[in-house]
Amino acid sequence: MFDDEIVLGPLPKGITRAGEGQLRRVWNVLGHTYSMKAASGSSFAFETVDPPGTGVPPHVHPTQDEHIYVLGGVFTLYLDGQWEKAGPGDTVLMPKGLPHAYYNREQGDARALFWVSPAGRLAQLFDKLHDLTDPAEVVRQSALHDVEFLPPGSVPGAD
Repeated sequence: MFDDEIVLGPLPKGITRAGEGQLRRVWNVLGHTYSMKAASGSSFAFETVDPPGTGVPPHVHPTQDEHIYVLGGVFTLYLDGQWEKAGPGDTVLMPKGLPHAYYNREQGDARALFWVSPAGRLAQLFDKLHDLTDPAEVVRQSALHDVEFLPPGSVPGAD
């Protein structure tokens, strides 16, 4: 866990340098590395490094719009009933309430910039998920932080 609490207020000015996260906050979430890039009450951005074979199963953000800007690699995405792929330079738009998932089913790492608006409690959720290894606890904590996972088996091709 982290000693400093994330307090979301106005977006601070400044530069988040390459290779750094805002507040130097980096999370390990089930094999993914998430680095905070910006956090405010209105938005939350983080960079991901997703090794081959990792992914985030189908879920919904009922109160947040989410975007992904793919920096490297290819993501296989589930977007409201359809499977699609996104590669470097592509932007994926996922309005609040849209069931979605993403996986790295390629040979190398995938990297992306994710952001949500409003920020909600996603940064606090990542604090809870950091180094957690029990998928059932990940689902439980996520539900407490406004991320709802779909039941296993409800999306063909997701498992």
